[in-house]
Amino acid sequence: MAQLFMRFPGGVQRALTLSYDDGVEQDARLIEIMKKYGLKGTFNLNSGEYAPEGTVYPSGQIHRRMTKRQVTELYADSGMEVAVHGLTHPWLEQLSAVECAQEIIKDRENLEEQFGRIVRGMAYPYGTFNDAVVRILGDCGIAYSRTVHSTGSFDIPGDWLRLPATCHHNDPRLTELAERFLAPFWHPHPQLFYLWGHSYEFEENHNWERIEDFAKLLGGRKEIWYATNIEVHDYVEAYRSLVFSADGRRLYNPTAFELFYEGYGQSGSIQPGETKMLAR
Repeated sequence: MAQLFMRFPGGVQRALTLSYDDGVEQDARLIEIMKKYGLKGTFNLNSGEYAPEGTVYPSGQIHRRMTKRQVTELYADSGMEVAVHGLTHPWLEQLSAVECAQEIIKDRENLEEQFGRIVRGMAYPYGTFNDAVVRILGDCGIAYSRTVHSTGSFDIPGDWLRLPATCHHNDPRLTELAERFLAPFWHPHPQLFYLWGHSYEFEENHNWERIEDFAKLLGGRKEIWYATNIEVHDYVEAYRSLVFSADGRRLYNPTAFELFYEGYGQSGSIQPGETKMLAR
């Protein structure tokens, strides 16, 4: 039986995605940097916490939420994903099941109405959750939810509703991890670099050069697929839906994605609805 390994769109082995929270003014500068270097990612928003229109923040305030109008203008045509972060940014595990579901569903409904798209992603407010919260997320139609756990690895996620990241942008290993991500791999497995944080931290820590250097190092490379969180989720789950015959010689793609693979002695892609004979 031929052993195949997933490849990302275009047949590449590496993918990169970013995830940033709270819908703050500094996201505008972050998105500028991401676009400059061709990066993509997801912005997790609390639609019940938008600043009132006309808000003027006092000098020196770092965490500056945007108004609804500003949020719409910034993200709508940015190429970035918007995702749930809880209506009011609560500790979800401290709420009743009904309150927890309302926080998720109402935020999802608001964002879908605001942006005219289906919203299925999420990041946990404060990074906290329990098994009950995870079950509620699934019932609310959430496909993935990012935690604040950093693995320091590039493994493909196994549990999307307990989704870890590779690292936070302030991780002292950031450059080391980025260089390791670019190095030739000794194994055939696909690799995902998942970076997370809050853009206001760059202003707070006076280190905007940190994300600029990261983007410059990893951006604009043909060997990397740049994607939002939901794009990564949907592609990986589509690949996991491939159907093999009992002898492993035939492969059927029941999804709407062109899916790429590489194995010992063969590589290629399979079109939506196609059944394909594999080399032995």
